[in-house]
Amino acid sequence: MAKDKRSKAIRKTIRKAQDSTSAANRSTQIAERLALAAKSSEMLSSVWTLPPAQLLRFHSGMLLTELDAGATPGFEGDQDDGERFNQLSAGEIARYQRLMYANGVHGDHRRLLIILQGMDASGKGGIVRHVFSQVDPMGIHYHGFGAPDAEEQKHHYLWRIRRELPSRGWISIFDRSQYEDIVMPHVYGTFPEEVWQARYAEVNEFERNLVASGCSIIKIFLVSSKEAQRRHFIDRLDDPRKYWKFDASDLDARDRWDDYMQAWQDVFERTSTSYAPWFLVPADKRWYSRIVVSELLRTTMKNMNMTWPPLDVDRAETLRRLDAA
Repeated sequence: MAKDKRSKAIRKTIRKAQDSTSAANRSTQIAERLALAAKSSEMLSSVWTLPPAQLLRFHSGMLLTELDAGATPGFEGDQDDGERFNQLSAGEIARYQRLMYANGVHGDHRRLLIILQGMDASGKGGIVRHVFSQVDPMGIHYHGFGAPDAEEQKHHYLWRIRRELPSRGWISIFDRSQYEDIVMPHVYGTFPEEVWQARYAEVNEFERNLVASGCSIIKIFLVSSKEAQRRHFIDRLDDPRKYWKFDASDLDARDRWDDYMQAWQDVFERTSTSYAPWFLVPADKRWYSRIVVSELLRTTMKNMNMTWPPLDVDRAETLRRLDAA
């Protein structure tokens, strides 16, 4: 009964947020549109009992192996509520993305890097499809990092990362990242320990400089259970349309699950910083991990407090020339 009551309250709030979004879209006044959009975003944030940025941020003493991958902390609605939330939040993300892109065109240095990490079949690709379903492709850059190829191996491990960073006004989404260059040698011993140990400090400095130059960073680790991964692997093997997703090496990583968990625990403890914290997101319920990422992204962009850039030509003179042409 209490859950039904909470679900009704969530749906009511989402409807109000939708009304505010609709009003923003109808308004012809820039300031009013932005204010109504901010109000809609705030309403969406209010459906959480506590903000995901607070609940899921890594802190000292948090153990990856003790997290419940099937939980939905902070959200008391069901999957239907989550999907309604995500649809509306995706529209607001698209609004803020266009705003950031427009400012980037006019020289603003703000941009955004989203890092998605997690074990195989943890749902990274689904997050990209759902959270960014309404954004303009102009201004979004997605890149998946696999094992370094022959060309990449000739360079410093951050070389290929730097090549994919967002330009001014852009959002870059990394499916895996520079952290693979710490975790993989940690687990498999492909480099001497002193080599990959030094990378913790290098990555921290790399991210500190990014943030100082105007790039916000959201680092997400999707916490999945071994049983959920098994179900997703079987689903891939049962569906010819998903054969391409499966690779035998996925089972090698699964065999070393505990080693991976320890390696990632070390990553969180040594690279979750005030300027680029890690968020550990339960991912067995994929609808939940998607709305968490949507909330983190939308609120990050909203808090940039952007407005539309001004016209950089004489409007009256431009209209005169158009009339005369």
